[in-house]
Amino acid sequence: MSVKPINSGPVVDSLTDLEYQKQILPGVSRTFALTIPVLPERLAQVVANAYLLCRLADTIEDDVGLDNEQKSEFHQRFVEIVRGEEDAETFSADLLPLLSSRTLDDERDLVAGTATVIRVTSGFSMQEREALTRCVEIMCRGMPEFQRRKSLAGLGDTDELADYCYFVAGVVGEMLTELFCVHCPELQPRREEMMRLALSFGQGLQLTNILKDIWEDRQAETCWLPRSVFSEAEFDLENLDREHGSDVFREGLNELIGIAHRHLRVALDYTLIIPGREAGIRKFCLWAIGLAVLTLRKLHANPDFSSSKQVKISRRSVKATIFATNLTLRSDYVLRALFSLAAAGLPLESPESSPDLRPRVSPLERLDAGRL
Repeated sequence: MSVKPINSGPVVDSLTDLEYQKQILPGVSRTFALTIPVLPERLAQVVANAYLLCRLADTIEDDVGLDNEQKSEFHQRFVEIVRGEEDAETFSADLLPLLSSRTLDDERDLVAGTATVIRVTSGFSMQEREALTRCVEIMCRGMPEFQRRKSLAGLGDTDELADYCYFVAGVVGEMLTELFCVHCPELQPRREEMMRLALSFGQGLQLTNILKDIWEDRQAETCWLPRSVFSEAEFDLENLDREHGSDVFREGLNELIGIAHRHLRVALDYTLIIPGREAGIRKFCLWAIGLAVLTLRKLHANPDFSSSKQVKISRRSVKATIFATNLTLRSDYVLRALFSLAAAGLPLESPESSPDLRPRVSPLERLDAGRL
C-alpha cells in the first residue's frame, strides 16, 4: 500500500485542524463523541480522524442526489485523497454542489472540511495512516456492492449478513486493532487473535444497530435482515409492515438477537485482552458493548416495536452503564459477571451452530472474485 504526503489546502474557518475535528464530531455521531474522548489523547485524535474519514465515505454512499456512477467516481477520488494522490479542496468543491438538499448541515460541513480532516491524517505515523487507508479503501469497495442492490426483500442469508457487517463495521474493528497495537506494543503478540475477534465485535455492534433500525431502514426502502432466518415459514420480508406482529417474526428476531448476543460475548473476550492499565481503551470498548447489550434487552422485551425510539436506551441507563464499567474496569472476573447479569434472559446462539467466527471464504476474497 502506497501512502504519500498529503497536500490539503488552507485551514477551514480559522480553526486549528484538531479543533475542527473535535467540533464536527458530535454533529455526525453522538455515540462516538461520547466514547472517543475517553481514549488516550493521541489515540483519540487518530480514532476521531478515522471515524470522520469513514463518515465521509458514508455521506457519498448515502446521498440521494448522486447516481451510482457519481458515487463510484467520488469514492475512488476519496480513496486517492486518503492515499495522498489527489487534492482535497478540489474534491470538496466538486462534491458539495451535487449533494441533495436532504443532506444534513453537519455532513455538508464535513465535506467542506475534507481538507482539514486530511491534514490531520497526514500528521500520523506511517503505520497509523496505512491502517486508516486500508479501512477506507475496503469500505469504499465493499459498501457500494450492498447499497446498490438493497431492497425491502432483505439479504439472502446470515453469511451475506456477515459480509455486509464486515464492510461497514468489521473492517473498522480491524483498523482499531491495528491502532491499539501501535499505542500498546504489548498487544502485538496477540494481534492475530484480536484481529479475528474484532470481526465478531463489529458484527455484534452492527447487527444490534440493524435490528434497532429496522423501521427507519424500511422508510428508505431498505432491509438488512437475512431471508433465510424467516424462510422456513414462508415469511416474506417485503410484507413485514403487515406481518411483523406474527410469531414467525418474533422467532426470527429472537434468533438474530441470539446471534448478536454471541458476538457481543466475543467482543468482551476481545476487550479483556487489553491490559487493565489501558483504562481508556477498555472504557471505549466496554461502553459500546454495554449499550449494545441493553439495546438487545429492549428489542427482546418489545418485539412489536415500530420505531427505534421505542427501544432507545434511556440516559439513566447510559449513565449506569458508564458507572458500572468504570467501577469494575480492572477486574476481568467482575466484568464477565456484569455482562452475564446485563444479558440475563437474552437468547444466545449456540457456538456449535457457527463454530468458526470467520466465513469459510473471506468477504474480501469474494469481493475480489466478483462473487458478493
